[in-house]
Amino acid sequence: AEASRPKWNLTKKGTTVTYDKYSLMIDGRRELFFSGAIHYPRSPPQMWPRLLKIAKEGGLNTIETYVFWNAHEPEPGKFNFEGRNDMIKFLKLIQSFGMYAIVRIGPFIQGEWNHGALPYWLREIPHIIFRANNEPYKREMEKFVKFIVQMLKDENMFASQGGHVILAQIENEYGNIKKDHITEGDKYLEWAGEMALSTNIGVPWIMCKQSTAPGVVIPTCNGRHCGDTWVMKDENKPHLWTENWTAQFRAFGNDLAQRSAEDIAYSVLRFFAKGGTLVNYYMYYGGTNFGRTGASYVLTGYYDEGPVDEYGMPKAPKYGHLRDLHNVIKSYSRAFLEGKQSFELLGQGYEARNFEIPEEKLCLAFISNNNTGEDGTVNFRGDKYYIPSRSVSILADCKHVVYNTKRVFVQHSERSFHKADKATKNNVWEMFSEVIPRYKQTNIRNKEPLEQYNQTKDQSDYLWYTTSFRLEADDLPIRGDIRPVLAVKSSSHALVAFVNDAFAGREWSWNQEREGFHV
Repeated sequence: AEASRPKWNLTKKGTTVTYDKYSLMIDGRRELFFSGAIHYPRSPPQMWPRLLKIAKEGGLNTIETYVFWNAHEPEPGKFNFEGRNDMIKFLKLIQSFGMYAIVRIGPFIQGEWNHGALPYWLREIPHIIFRANNEPYKREMEKFVKFIVQMLKDENMFASQGGHVILAQIENEYGNIKKDHITEGDKYLEWAGEMALSTNIGVPWIMCKQSTAPGVVIPTCNGRHCGDTWVMKDENKPHLWTENWTAQFRAFGNDLAQRSAEDIAYSVLRFFAKGGTLVNYYMYYGGTNFGRTGASYVLTGYYDEGPVDEYGMPKAPKYGHLRDLHNVIKSYSRAFLEGKQSFELLGQGYEARNFEIPEEKLCLAFISNNNTGEDGTVNFRGDKYYIPSRSVSILADCKHVVYNTKRVFVQHSERSFHKADKATKNNVWEMFSEVIPRYKQTNIRNKEPLEQYNQTKDQSDYLWYTTSFRLEADDLPIRGDIRPVLAVKSSSHALVAFVNDAFAGREWSWNQEREGFHV
């Protein structure tokens, strides 16, 4: 019975989560972390148990999620933690499955979420500058972060309390914009790190997509190939990968975002072979952007090409190929985590990274072929091994190939859609008429169109703009086959135009690079 209990409950006063340059440690023992991103607001609570079951069966031992400020505090001081926003219920479910959790508080999260999860009402605070060394913003950010931390503490969620949250994240991908703030960006990061540490949660804090982080905060990598692209500038901190993109989010009009199971597996083993010990698949299950929660131009289906599709079904071969990878690494984790590391160059683009405990005759080798389009055979410790291009082979006992990232032995699946014979609910369209507003009826007037988001206050995607001017006959083209063009400079999603109460035309856009509409 004792062995079946989650590891973090084996200590009476909580679990100690620490780190050194090699890995995170749970109660002093090194562990590997295979994590998957599942965002609680992107699926109904009824799906959560099944999603977590699938994730665990896929070899994951950790679940990662953002915290969504504008979902939880849509108005100042008015909070929503019901239904899809029930963060605590979701985290407790993770714990019930015997899995760890990573909570990315932000509170700016990006995540292709509306306004990066920053609530609209922040914009109405005088003199505020988002994500900067700015007192109004820092005051509100600190208030929300500490509110969330206290919620988690009250429910004993942190590992230090006997819970299962082993990491918390402050800020998000600040490395993308830090240069825009010059020295003030560094000051803001220092403040954010110190503020986070002052909450005394008893587990490490992280900052993602940065090569450095203040104090004891751990910087982490986001990307597709962090094993080969990311340089950790602090040699005393472990290599953690918070976002291994399993595909790519899609905008309206974009083609399918594809990333093969083989490439994901290759990237994971390259990262682990070079010292990584935690990888988080972003997204493992993407889910759905319900209502108006998605960012500009982003589809309602989010990361549908991940290991688990939008409908909660494992997507083969991605799901199974990664499951096999996790199981193999776990089977030889002792050599990997405790073994002495060595490196051998086996040829142009070929290398071996080995982990050995000689006195116990434990050995694990990762042989990589980093050449694109060139398969090859290498000699390693007296034997020959065929390694396909851009692949990694795992050698148990440094001798027997037990996994290769390009050799897929799981089933492939194909999903198809069928039109339902009958809708599950009312299948009758309902229509209503909306009166086209007239210029004289408007109460907001300006010489040029005002920014839409500030006018709707994030309560609607729709806004009428109206103007009035008079055209004489000689203002129009003489030829009847030449029609006037209405040009509107806008990066909005769509425009429907009416002239003199008559429909004049419509256009839509699928990316923000478009400069305007012509109807």
